[in-house]
Amino acid sequence: MARRTSKTVTAPLLDPVVLEDLAAGDAYDLEPGADLEGFEFLDLRVDAVELARASVYGSRFVGLRADEAELGTAKLSECVLERLDVPVLRGVRGRWRDVEVRGARLGSAELYESTWDSVRFVDCKLGFVNLRGAQLQDVVFADCTIDELDLVQATASRVAFTGTRVGGLDVQGSALQHVDLRGAELRELRGIESLGGATIDSGQLASLAPALAAALGITVVD
Repeated sequence: MARRTSKTVTAPLLDPVVLEDLAAGDAYDLEPGADLEGFEFLDLRVDAVELARASVYGSRFVGLRADEAELGTAKLSECVLERLDVPVLRGVRGRWRDVEVRGARLGSAELYESTWDSVRFVDCKLGFVNLRGAQLQDVVFADCTIDELDLVQATASRVAFTGTRVGGLDVQGSALQHVDLRGAELRELRGIESLGGATIDSGQLASLAPALAAALGITVVD
């Protein structure tokens, strides 16, 4: 029998973005290397949003100095993005702080090696979200649908999923701390051996039992 623990799960620490202080933004503001603070983007529908210059793609920064790579990425601070309809979002190594994304529809989101601090997604439909190697702190996905969430080799602290369906979650090689999966409906989980630091409920434990046994090399025979 699995041992129950009374260890406290620390919830994400988030402050709401104050709407009346925000400036209206448009698609032209969401450009490669943008440095945006205090913007609100409403009802934006475009084929693609490019927040990183082409030089930071493909080569994985081979041959680039750290400062050159940094110049190609975007920074968003105290921003609200509401009712976005964007099939392709590219924002490698971006820095998001105090950002809220509401009612958005995103197809493919290439956001690997990004740094997120105090970020909230609410009532969003997300396709493939690539956060490989990202650093996430105080992040919430609430009432969202996510087809694929890639957190391979990510570092995540105080991350929660509430009322959210996740088709596939990959946490291989990740470092998790206070990651609360109890509010998530998980259809497929990869990297189960890296779940240390996450919290699940008894129902999720039952559904994950076969994968846990396989990861531990346990043979189950009735």
